[in-house]
Amino acid sequence: MWIPLTALALYLAAAAWLAQDARRGAVGTGRGWLLPAILALLLHASLHWTVWESRGSSDLHFFGALSLVGLGMAALTMLVGATGRMRALGVVVFPIAGLAQLAYQLYGHSGPAEALDWRLLLHAWLALLAYATLALAALLAVFLSAQERALRRREFHAWLRALPPLTELETLLFRTIAVGFVLLTATLLTGVLFVENLLAQHLVHKTVLSVLSWLAFGALLLGRWRHGWRGARAVRWTLAAMALLVLAFFGSKFVLELVLHRPG
Repeated sequence: MWIPLTALALYLAAAAWLAQDARRGAVGTGRGWLLPAILALLLHASLHWTVWESRGSSDLHFFGALSLVGLGMAALTMLVGATGRMRALGVVVFPIAGLAQLAYQLYGHSGPAEALDWRLLLHAWLALLAYATLALAALLAVFLSAQERALRRREFHAWLRALPPLTELETLLFRTIAVGFVLLTATLLTGVLFVENLLAQHLVHKTVLSVLSWLAFGALLLGRWRHGWRGARAVRWTLAAMALLVLAFFGSKFVLELVLHRPG
């Protein structure tokens, strides 16, 4: 247990460092938070590497997938934050990643490893990366909504200075959605090409909800391009599309694996 507990402590230390900067309204160039974040990521990744070595495959059951998505979100946050943009995301993302890997240690490792060939592994990893990227987009949408509301009410909190300007944050949101949309498109395409019985009973709801999420994100990007969608409308569409993706991926896994005790 020392690895997940140490990783959690390091994640929380990095988040606390960033929260302190945000409380002071410091955009700054300080990178002291990077060391605990990097160490936490390495320990987090080591949990899954150990499973890969022992099983010969990734653990993609509910808690394993949740932990891998948390790892992806933390890694992307660290990469974006190290450039000085949106490091405040770590205040939310790092605790989520820490708790996800701890939950995996406590409640995961329960099912047999599935022997997946490279095509199915490619599909699974694309899905996890798409989910992590679009989850970050959802958090950016929440930040954008909070920033707009504070500015509209003329509530100039210190934490506002730790965020990029409104237009830059909005641009970053749509760039993140665009990257996530490409990854989600690749996920659906590899699913069509490589997954047998894609419309089988236990996959049809996942497929339908994923396609609906893809359509919603695509409509949002099209609306941005053609009509300049922004602000509250962009936030609503982002969160609605992400809710569909959560239901498609983790909602179905939760019901199948933890409620019905069937493979997800």
